[in-house]
Amino acid sequence: MAITDWPADERPRERLLAQGAGALSDAELLAIFLRVGMKGVSAVDLGRELITRFGSLNRLFSAPLVEFAAVPGMGEAKYAQLQAILEMARRALGERLSARESLSSPQAVRDYLHLLLAGLPHEVFVALWLDARHRLIVSEELFRGTLTQTSVYPREVIKRALVHNAAAVILAHNHPSGVTEPSAADEALTRALKEALALVDVRLLDHFIVAGAMPPLSLAERGRL
Repeated sequence: MAITDWPADERPRERLLAQGAGALSDAELLAIFLRVGMKGVSAVDLGRELITRFGSLNRLFSAPLVEFAAVPGMGEAKYAQLQAILEMARRALGERLSARESLSSPQAVRDYLHLLLAGLPHEVFVALWLDARHRLIVSEELFRGTLTQTSVYPREVIKRALVHNAAAVILAHNHPSGVTEPSAADEALTRALKEALALVDVRLLDHFIVAGAMPPLSLAERGRL
């Protein structure tokens, strides 16, 4: 049965307008994005198929084009639309961090980092450079690949801090394994970077670890800074 044949109060678009986006399931939200299904398959069913195939929204969002387009009914146009929506969400969250003190918006920081890093198949190390009022200057990817204390160079981090004339920084990296627990190397790297940044009067406010669907883990909240 096509969604247009459903009772009005059960259709995803009408439910969103009446109850808000938070009332919808992942599949229903995807159905609104997809707009139409395929012959014999509603947009909601197709949304469910996407969630089942990729396992989560995070993995769907980070899927490369070749994997996304392998799903019947998907293709370059839908992939481009999805990536555009994700980038707009990242920029909107970035604007929130630029307009107010990052420390007064801890959930906005977590939301931004989760959207930026969760689901990536490789490790990425980023810095949120902040001004003296802890407002976001710029979010910058510094390193990618297998991250260790020896592959994240403190001198390069300091160079970028000086380029942006930053007063403080929030660091973050992801664990593709899906486990947020910090390793001994993560903690050693954090201490080394904190000491190096202090030499140029840049405060390390936090270091987050992002992994899968788990909330980003804060080393500051763990007392590990």
